[in-house]
Amino acid sequence: MAKGIITVVGSYVVDLMCRTPHMPKPGETVLGGPFRMGPGGKGGNQAVAAARQGSTVHMVTKVGDDPFGKAALANFEQEQIESSCVFVDREEATGVALIAVDRNSENMIVVALGACGKLSADDVGKAEKHIETSDLVLVQLETSVEAMGAALMLAQKHGVPAILNPAPYQPFPLELLQHVTYLTPNETEASFLTGIEVCDEASAARAARVLHEAGVPHVIITMGKQGCYYDNGSEGRLFPGFAVEAIDTTGAGDAFNGGLAHALAAGMALEDAIAFANAVAALSVTKQGTAPAMPTQAEVLELLAQNGIVVES
Repeated sequence: MAKGIITVVGSYVVDLMCRTPHMPKPGETVLGGPFRMGPGGKGGNQAVAAARQGSTVHMVTKVGDDPFGKAALANFEQEQIESSCVFVDREEATGVALIAVDRNSENMIVVALGACGKLSADDVGKAEKHIETSDLVLVQLETSVEAMGAALMLAQKHGVPAILNPAPYQPFPLELLQHVTYLTPNETEASFLTGIEVCDEASAARAARVLHEAGVPHVIITMGKQGCYYDNGSEGRLFPGFAVEAIDTTGAGDAFNGGLAHALAAGMALEDAIAFANAVAALSVTKQGTAPAMPTQAEVLELLAQNGIVVES
């Protein structure tokens, strides 16, 4: 399979995850466990997902001058992610995510962005050479809107396609959507962006029309077990997901976006790329954690083959 070059501009945080029999009510203390700590953040997770599929990945983020920051750099090296634009903030701590996962594998997350929340447009500008030579740029909303916008502008300047995963949702100037090639909200984020409650294929189609009118050529709305809805402005369809036994759904959206970025950068046709991304997401929920749960390319191709799907690049 062909290799592509991807620049990921986004967050890195340390995941602090604990299992819980049920989500605590206000004021309630719940005895849970086990506890696990590992690399995370939407940007970091997506970078790992793409790198494990074989892409060459450049990471642009910011970490603290602390043990968690040093662990981040070691993790990027282990995952073979290029980290020359992982900047160190001398004042802010490395970000953390507090994650609770219940017996039904549902999760609740609180993120303190720390250093990666300070990623600036100037920082992103230092990665322009990486962006210019990439096949695709991938950004999210888990850093400053300023940094996200700068990445989209540089991608457009150099004619590089860009994916915006608008997660976790925060308000941003909707004019930036005119610089996005592929928009990948989940149902909740699509609802925030359009004012349409997205719950099924019909409502996803209505939301996609609004997003096309805002300037986005390709809209892909992820819908959990239902799969995802793709619309190119003239036609749309629902791509079903894969039936798997979920253990931990944390990071499934990141797996989808990392898989999609790899597939598109590798030259797959869009329909194949979406099926590939669905497979990456499905496999990620069969393991504990976020970045550590991202599957290998061999695992993804095996799942696709089991379902009679052959992808070509």
